[in-house]
Amino acid sequence: MTLRPLALSVSLSLAAALAACSPSSPPADGAHAGQAPQADKAAQLDRLYADYWEGVLKLNPLQATFQGDNRYNDQLPDVGSAKFRAQRRAFTREWLDKVEALGDAGLSGQGLLSYRIFVEEQKQALEGEKFPDWMLPVNQMGSTVSYAVMLGSGQVAQPFKTVADYDNWLARASRIPVLLDTEIGNMREGIKAGVVQPRVLMEKVVPQFDEILAAKQTEDSPFWGPIKAMPEDFPQADRQRLTAAYRTLIVDQLLPAIRKQRDFIANEYLPATRDTVGLDALPDGKAWYAFNARESTTTAQTPEQIHAIGLEEVARIQGEMRTVMEQVGFKGSLQAFFTFMQDDKQFEFPSEPALLEHYRGLEATIEANVPKLFSLTPKAGFEIRPIEAFRAQAAAGGEYMSPSEDGSRPGIFYVNTYDLPTRKTWDAEDLFLHEAIPGHHFQIALQQELQGVPAFRRFGGQTAFIEGWGLYAESLGKELGVYTDPYSYFGRLQGELWRAVRLVVDTGLHAKGWTRQQVLDYMFANSSVSEPDAIAEAERYIAWPGQALAYKTGELKIQELRRRAEQKLGDRFDIREFHAEVLKDGSVPLDVLDGKIDGWITGKAP
Repeated sequence: MTLRPLALSVSLSLAAALAACSPSSPPADGAHAGQAPQADKAAQLDRLYADYWEGVLKLNPLQATFQGDNRYNDQLPDVGSAKFRAQRRAFTREWLDKVEALGDAGLSGQGLLSYRIFVEEQKQALEGEKFPDWMLPVNQMGSTVSYAVMLGSGQVAQPFKTVADYDNWLARASRIPVLLDTEIGNMREGIKAGVVQPRVLMEKVVPQFDEILAAKQTEDSPFWGPIKAMPEDFPQADRQRLTAAYRTLIVDQLLPAIRKQRDFIANEYLPATRDTVGLDALPDGKAWYAFNARESTTTAQTPEQIHAIGLEEVARIQGEMRTVMEQVGFKGSLQAFFTFMQDDKQFEFPSEPALLEHYRGLEATIEANVPKLFSLTPKAGFEIRPIEAFRAQAAAGGEYMSPSEDGSRPGIFYVNTYDLPTRKTWDAEDLFLHEAIPGHHFQIALQQELQGVPAFRRFGGQTAFIEGWGLYAESLGKELGVYTDPYSYFGRLQGELWRAVRLVVDTGLHAKGWTRQQVLDYMFANSSVSEPDAIAEAERYIAWPGQALAYKTGELKIQELRRRAEQKLGDRFDIREFHAEVLKDGSVPLDVLDGKIDGWITGKAP
């Protein structure tokens, strides 16, 4: 899973444009002598895209901060307010109109690809606005409060290197109470409209807030981290001023605002939450979920079709697991093997340092074998960190945060060390391959480093491509020096099975009326999953309807394209070239990827 705040997500259907996206194709239909030449139009569009992205960063200063652009580090707009939502809608419509006024006639290659992605992205954003997600601003997977802690602790994107950096956070953080008040108002609107979160999710939020509020003194607050780490070369007057200002910020602004939202959730919102868990239980929920599924998978597949694919994949992968059982000589059912894999002490890490050291050893092994499979690798740095304690209980087993554009912050693989006995040794290798190398770190960092591609493509992306690549990366373990024993390979199969299970349970939850318990029962019956992981994952799918559909959908497409290339090219197939072709243009919709690989195959054919 990636942590990409405000990242763009696109669902497209570009099958008709695929041929035109090939550099050797003729101009698109409709080009004529009176129009600007392709190069002139492409240059005009590139200027528009650049101006558009400048507008995006100004409108969304957190996006700029995570990107490593520090111009707006002191700003935090009230993104949930009706005024901001209207401003965002007008911004989207303005830039869509500007780009469509030029049109795509005469474009080809990257120019046409960028045009189609941009137009469909803006249209999708406008379509999505009819669904009131602003009424659901808080869940256990994320909130303004949780992001405030991550930023204000000094551990992620918000920089704390200069006096100006410290003053920027004072200004930005002073806006947090405004956002929290707006969210309270929006949740009250949701109560009136019948658009509320499931109770099971919000019951997890209150303890998260309580942990943040639990510090007995200001110095124990996570917001005090920058003061503890204040550079020694700051002038003494600034040190004293900032220390006093941060104390006032925390005591008089942040903690009271967080407590106010916490008490609202506990006393007013929780009694109004719902017992149902599916998006389809909300007004217009079926259409809302169908939209989410299209957006997540970049396909036109219906929830029913996705559910059926999931059932087929679960059966296939379980067959491979039975082969592993035979290899290790296990006697018993698949369910008994799942229990053995979860309960046997040989698969536990003795300590958190041992777990982190194991992952660092995997990094060295995999890095040494990367040249066998990859000619294209990122320049950005990379590091491994444990997930912060306050959010670890509700977090996934691992997460990736992209590097900053300027290289000042590396890509980060966050490892969950909560409830250590449930973090299995056999699950480490596939998790590292997915979240780190060659998964999200390769794909996202390479995308950000692209030259001559509009910023909205460098810093946006389609979840199906991003997460599909991450899951595909798990399949490369043997070639990268891991999966050297059957139990670790079982971990790879378990990872793939888990994503197939997601197709079944996500659609079950949001399109077929499944309960939370039905989801847990299906997980336990069909995969090797610990109870904490099953609960956290089930509640993640409830919180993020449709997001989990992207992984398996994207992986199936990349695997299909690799098989197609191997069959058609035979001895001419080079796995390094294939991977470079998949990654070199950044994230694209799956139908565009299909056409791109077809063009590459044709170009290499005799």
